[in-house]
Formats: sequence, C-alpha cells, structure tokens
Amino acid sequence: MRVFLCNSSSSSLFPPPPAPTARRPQKPLLATPQNPSFIRSLTGAALSFNLLFFSPLSPLPPPSIASDFTSSGSQLECREEDQRIEEERRLERAPELVTNEEIVKEAWQIVNDSFLDTGRNRWSPEAWLQKKEDIIGTSLQTRSKAHDVIRRMLSTLGDPYTRFLSPSEFSKMARYDMSGIGVNLREIPDENGEVKLKVLGLILDGPAHAAGVRQGDELLSVNGVDLKGKSAFEALSILQGPSDTSVNITVKHGNCGPIQSVDVQRQLVAKTPVFYRLEQMDNGKTSVGYMRLKEFNALARKDLVTAMKRLQGMGASFFILDLRDNLGGLVQEGIEIAKLFLNEGETVIYTAGRETQNVKSIVAETVPLITTPVIVLVNKNTASASEIVATALHDNCRAILVGEKTYGKGLIQSVFELHDGSGVVVTVGKYVTPNHLDINGNGIDPDYKKLPAWNEVVERLSKCQKQQSKET
Repeated sequence: MRVFLCNSSSSSLFPPPPAPTARRPQKPLLATPQNPSFIRSLTGAALSFNLLFFSPLSPLPPPSIASDFTSSGSQLECREEDQRIEEERRLERAPELVTNEEIVKEAWQIVNDSFLDTGRNRWSPEAWLQKKEDIIGTSLQTRSKAHDVIRRMLSTLGDPYTRFLSPSEFSKMARYDMSGIGVNLREIPDENGEVKLKVLGLILDGPAHAAGVRQGDELLSVNGVDLKGKSAFEALSILQGPSDTSVNITVKHGNCGPIQSVDVQRQLVAKTPVFYRLEQMDNGKTSVGYMRLKEFNALARKDLVTAMKRLQGMGASFFILDLRDNLGGLVQEGIEIAKLFLNEGETVIYTAGRETQNVKSIVAETVPLITTPVIVLVNKNTASASEIVATALHDNCRAILVGEKTYGKGLIQSVFELHDGSGVVVTVGKYVTPNHLDINGNGIDPDYKKLPAWNEVVERLSKCQKQQSKET
C-alpha cells in the first residue's frame, strides 16, 4: 500500500485536481440498503463505477489440490454432489441454451422487481406489463435483435443510469478486485439464519485461485480472525493489505468440507486515492491537514485513516477534505469514511427504495477519529458517494462546505448479469441526506464560495451544534 505525502507552500493549497478516471464495475446481485454487502452498489456518476467481480463458474480443484484433502466416504459423496450441482449450473448458464425471448423477459423481470422511478413518472406497473405483452408478440431471430429490444425497452424508462451492457461491455467489468487476493464474497444465510461468507466468484489464475480456493468455498477466517457474524465488507477489510504480502485464510471447500488453511499472496489492483500534506496558514499560526480524496475505491477508508493519523501526529489542528471532481465509487467506502467524523448514533444517510415509506437510516456506531473543525471542498463534479460524505458531515455540524454546487446524483444502481453474459444496470434506490434533502437532481449548495477564516468556521459549527441540541 502506498500513501503519498506531498509538501508544498500554502500558496498551492488547493491546486486544480486532476480529472478523475472512470472505474469499471462488476457483477453483483441486487444490493439492498440495509445489507452490509451494500458495497456492491454503484454510486459513481454516469460513467463512474466500482464493484466486485463475479466470474463465470470456475473449474473444480485439480488433482494436485484435491489429493491434499481427506477422503472419507461422506466427503466423497459431498464432492460428487458439488460436481453435479456445478455442472447443472454450468449448463443452465450456457448462452446457447437460453432463447432470445428468455433473455428479454429476464431483463424485463429485473426491472419489474427492482427499478425505482427517479421522479420522471415514466414508469408504472401497468405500462411495464404492457411492454412485456408487446415483447411476447415480437419475432426475435437473433441475439443482437434481442439486445436491441432490451435497449429500447430500458430507454422508455427515462432514467439515464438504467441501461443495457453487451457481453463484451460486461466482461470488461471483471478486472477490479477489492479483496487483494482475487475473490468476491457474498453473504449467504444458512438454515439457522446465520450468515456465511461464500466465494461467489474469483479471478482465474489470481492469487486465491492459484492457492486452491474455488467457487462456492466458504471463508471461515483471515489471519486467525474468526469471520462468524462478520459482513462481507468487514472480511474484505481484513483481507486487504500491502501488495506482495501474505495473508492466511481458512476455507471450507464445497457445501460440506473439507477445511483447508492456505497462505495467499496479495496483489492489489486498486491504487491509493489519497494525497495529503500539512499546510501552514494564518502566517504559520495554524496547522491544517489537507487531504485530497480522488475516488472511493477499495483503499479509500484505510488510506484516509492513515493520512488523518499522520496529520494529527504532525500537529494538524484543522482539516480540509478535498472532494472536488470526485465522481464517487464504492458506496460502502463513502459511508465508512463519513463515520470517521461522526459521533455514535448520528445519521450518515437515509436510503429509500420503491416503497417510499420504507426509508432506512445508516448511522455511525463509534466515536469519531477526529473532532476538530473540517472544511469540505466541493464543486460541480462532486457526485454520488462524495455527496453522501459531504452532507453527512455538513448536516451533523461537523464541517462546512466550500466551493460550487455539487453534481446531484443520489441514486443507487445495481448490476445484474443475464444468462447470455450480457447485463443490465438498474436504478434500485436513492439517498436522502440527514436533513432530509433529496440529493438527486438537486445537488448541494455550499456554505461559502471561497475559504473563510478558521475562526468563522469554528463559530458557524458551534452555532449549528447548539441549534441541533435545542431541536433534539
């Protein structure tokens, strides 16, 4: 892991940040706001995506791996059952066994079950059902024609973020690894309602695959830490570490054993999005920790914590978090970063799905890492996860906003793979700020266009906190 420490004079405190690069998503199942696996949701702007990788079904362990397992009769039966189930799934997913009509109906059903109208009022259950009736009467001689039908069908929704992905476009999403060892984890409830962490996909010839981890394995522990009761996000946080270092994992192969402990070499794909430095302001009287966050990728929270602690150690009495031109990224990273600044019980964000009465809140669970005043820099390209962080700090009287009005993307997308290897990106929810502002289409107005004096910042935040105390 690399964290950059840049030193420069205060005159260059806020250089124009470099243009952000769009990230590539991966294939999650539908993410739900209250599920810790919410990390699989998309929160970038129209072209900014960050998600986990689900590969096609991987082959069973080769003889060199399988020969290391104990081979009791029951285990052999389990392995044979795993082989049968995997072969059935492989055949089920084979593109040539799926008709053109079935692919279109599959896309239609995903939208029918999950799509959230973003206020354009162009979707209704009745109108969408009529689309299905129209499709049934359409002759779909080729797969490309089926894909064209899906594109036209989705375009009628009036949502620029809900769209079709061709198989080639979808396959390009499979190159972003959050774990550092080339696995994707999914939370699977068992018969007792407890959560198991299963390997839903892995990068072929990646570190975990080379060590013998396979599709369907259950991850039991990481470096001796028992993962029972932990979310996928928590497990991924433990898995992450500097590239070329080793991590020990314990996995249970298949549905019923055996258990194997293996050492895996990390090979991180994600690069640090954090740049930080200590600045002297007010003629050297004030030490300010400046932190630039380019995107919310797998390393964002971990590297920002490192930056904050180092800046504190260097004597920073105030902090500036620069989110200009940050189009978003992994939603869970943004949520976890916001929690670093909030008191226990304070609201990070509200999430709402199709049923508006089912608004859910996400709150901080621990004490903040820092309690000193914060300025958050924003502009017209501050979007999505960046807006979540900015409003969480602002609405809880932890920071003031300086700059331009933000982009205004407060929607949640999930990516679904269709059975022929193509996919659809579907808007499934939206964010509402702690002060109950709908971010989407509105953006956030800053408190100041230019940097105020720090004593003014302190006074404004103090008044905000007193007013909040009266209201509660």
